[in-house]
Amino acid sequence: MLIGCAIGINREVQGKPTGVRTLGLVALGAALAVMASTDFAGNGHEGSASRAIQGVITGIGFLGAGVILKDSTSGHVQGLTTAASIWVTACLGLICGLGAWKAVLVSAGLMAALLTVGGLIDHEVHRRWRAREKDRMDKDVPS
Repeated sequence: MLIGCAIGINREVQGKPTGVRTLGLVALGAALAVMASTDFAGNGHEGSASRAIQGVITGIGFLGAGVILKDSTSGHVQGLTTAASIWVTACLGLICGLGAWKAVLVSAGLMAALLTVGGLIDHEVHRRWRAREKDRMDKDVPS
């Protein structure tokens, strides 16, 4: 999750539509998916669990894509954090299905913290980025 957040800060500074929360959630979800397909599938049904995990991960992408919207006039993208939240929630469900309750509790806590604190970080980075852009534009205007 921390790697995703670090990348998210970079994306925020660059003015890209993804940010701390979105990429933090994607990283957390990917870690959960790997955990589900490797560490926790030792119940003798590795093949069926692996196929189920693969199907959920593939299918959930379509659901997440349905909440992502782009405003054609401004080019602003909305719904990325929601899509990532859907994906992480699916991964949490997979982990629940495998009975790894400690991983679920820790991951759910991380997700809640990221959505809360990450939003504050997102807003602050956006505020500073907009102020920097405004300063840059003010310097370009001849006096």
